[in-house]
Amino acid sequence: MSKTLKIILACNLAILAVLVFIYPDLMVGPGKLIPGHKTLEGDCFACHAPLTGASAARCISCHQPVNIGRLTTQGVPIAKPATATTFHQDLISQDCVACHSDHAGVKRFARQKKFDHTLLKQGTRDQCQACHKPPVDALHKQITGNCLQCHTQQMWTPATFDHNQYFVLDKDHNTSCVTCHIRNDYSRFTCYGCHEHTPDNIRRKHIKEGIAKYDNCVECHTSANEHDIKSRDGDRGKRKNKRDDD
Repeated sequence: MSKTLKIILACNLAILAVLVFIYPDLMVGPGKLIPGHKTLEGDCFACHAPLTGASAARCISCHQPVNIGRLTTQGVPIAKPATATTFHQDLISQDCVACHSDHAGVKRFARQKKFDHTLLKQGTRDQCQACHKPPVDALHKQITGNCLQCHTQQMWTPATFDHNQYFVLDKDHNTSCVTCHIRNDYSRFTCYGCHEHTPDNIRRKHIKEGIAKYDNCVECHTSANEHDIKSRDGDRGKRKNKRDDD
């Protein structure tokens, strides 16, 4: 390589280096900033530390976690506090760039497709309704809190429900929900309408056993095994009948 060519290359590299520092947003910037940060266009070091990238410490100098959703960066109270963002006060660490980016050339605002709930303090991870608006369908209107009995923090769907803790849906009861929960009213159920389960048959059988109170079936029965009975005080055991006494 000739000396002249080396000088030309060196000059070009020097010019590029100078341009990077003079016009960083044009030379290396991945895209425009959000409107709220428009005044920082061209001032890369307002958010980035030299050679190390975006710095959470510089974010916090303007966006103090304790004030997010409550005060503006100028310290003015927000007329309608954004309760959906006040969870920032309950984060384990103040690592803003773990979730956020600001340039249009990358995934703006949230880098992750879903929020990692392990970033929250243990005491706030189960308080779903502090951030999420409860569903308003007929089923969820009957449920207060404890979203984790059906949903996980890793994925909202599919949801699962342990029906066995109330009644075992075995091969004899593998049916649709509306068979027992009429009109999708999950606060109530009925055992009538299937094979021998008619009001007259159930009444006759229980009276014969000396049982006067039998309206709430699952109070005693938790499966299709009619001999696996849960007593009213919670104990379980086989009910003795004539065959057991023989």
